[in-house]
Amino acid sequence: MRSLRPHTLRARLTLGLLVLLAVSCAAVGLAAVVELNGFLTSRLDEQLTEAGNRFAVSLEHKGEPEKDDHDGDEHADTRRQATGTFGARLVNGTVTNAAVVRSTGTLNVGLTAADRERLAAVPADGRGHSVGLSALAEYRVIATRGLDGDVLITGMPLEPVEAAVHRLELVAGIVFGAALTAAGVAGALWVRWSLRPLSRVAATATRVSELPLASGEVALPPRAPESDPRGEVGRVAGAFNRMLGHVEDALTKRHASEERLRSFAADASHELRTPVASVRGHAELALLHPGPLPPEITRALQRIAAESTRMGAMVDDLLLLARLDAGRPLESAPVDLTRLVLDALTDARATGSGHRWELDLPEDPVTVTGDAHRLQQVLANLLSNARLHTPAGTKVTVTLETDGSTASLKVHDDGPGIPRDIQPGVFERFTRADRSTKAETGGAGLGLSIVAAVVEAHGGSVTLESGPGSTTFTVRIDDA
Repeated sequence: MRSLRPHTLRARLTLGLLVLLAVSCAAVGLAAVVELNGFLTSRLDEQLTEAGNRFAVSLEHKGEPEKDDHDGDEHADTRRQATGTFGARLVNGTVTNAAVVRSTGTLNVGLTAADRERLAAVPADGRGHSVGLSALAEYRVIATRGLDGDVLITGMPLEPVEAAVHRLELVAGIVFGAALTAAGVAGALWVRWSLRPLSRVAATATRVSELPLASGEVALPPRAPESDPRGEVGRVAGAFNRMLGHVEDALTKRHASEERLRSFAADASHELRTPVASVRGHAELALLHPGPLPPEITRALQRIAAESTRMGAMVDDLLLLARLDAGRPLESAPVDLTRLVLDALTDARATGSGHRWELDLPEDPVTVTGDAHRLQQVLANLLSNARLHTPAGTKVTVTLETDGSTASLKVHDDGPGIPRDIQPGVFERFTRADRSTKAETGGAGLGLSIVAAVVEAHGGSVTLESGPGSTTFTVRIDDA
């Protein structure tokens, strides 16, 4: 039933208009039918009163019980009696005579036991009552007491009244039906015309909702046309346009802030590369000094060299992310993804001998279009992530497959899994699953963000499914 309800404001307004009009038409029609029925019934009662009980009185002079023939015509008084007039005489509550006036004369009526009970139940108050006779259909009758203590009943058929009432019902139904149809069409057109400004506001809102507002420069669609501000629709359009103005200002400021941040990250990373490389070089040069060095000095120089190397890698990662954020294009050439997977797994086995590494490749090589160096970095980061965040003995399985249009690379491990509160932001920068992990072993939290940025730059996607004992990273990239 809920699916049958109108969903749009225009449909609800039109339906409400039709319902109100239908109720009004039904009320007018019902009042007219009731009034006409009452008026015609009153006129019929007046005719019965004017006709009196002469016809019923004449029936008491009939000498024989009622029969379904014409006997007694010479005794019945049919003067000034309309065709169809009914007369009956009751003695002690029992019908002794009953006849009806026909165009050919008086015709005795054969009554059933139920008909006799209905006639006997009519009060002798000189007022009109409706009685249904199985032999004659509906009649309007008046009962009066005769001089002999009997009850005389005179009646006239209700068929003319019912016919007039039914005719009025038919005409009212046709007229009201046509009126409802015309009102429905006209009302729908009027409501549609009246709600055009609101429809334009809805269309503008729909276009805005389809825009990617999360990042980058956003061009909002033209404002919704404003109408009379004195009306509800005009006020809605005006408020909506003001809201779009505020949103546009906020997006412009956000984009400018993002650009400044990207520019700062790129400039800082670029400028830091030289001093970091210089520090690392001086530390390595000091370690190559031929003379004896105190152990604490040697240890300090080794730490300086290690931290400089780590800082240099971090600066390179930040510079890569800044360039990807700026939309700089990557190389586009056919890349043998199968060969990259084999090389990455070989390197992973060398650095993570405590893990069990497995490989599942299709029979034919899988080729994609992209930047081989960056895709190699994606594989290295995913395998390094599995190695660093799982205990020794964990099985890591790399699966490569294709459906002819999309290459799918999965890195699965049976380690402890990634905490649920970390999963929503696992591809964000500087996100680390274990904050307590040492920096030199746990990384800076840029690996997976680089994976996401590089894959997105290739027009692909990367997803995560993780739980206790099962973690799977899935990378999808369109085939060449």
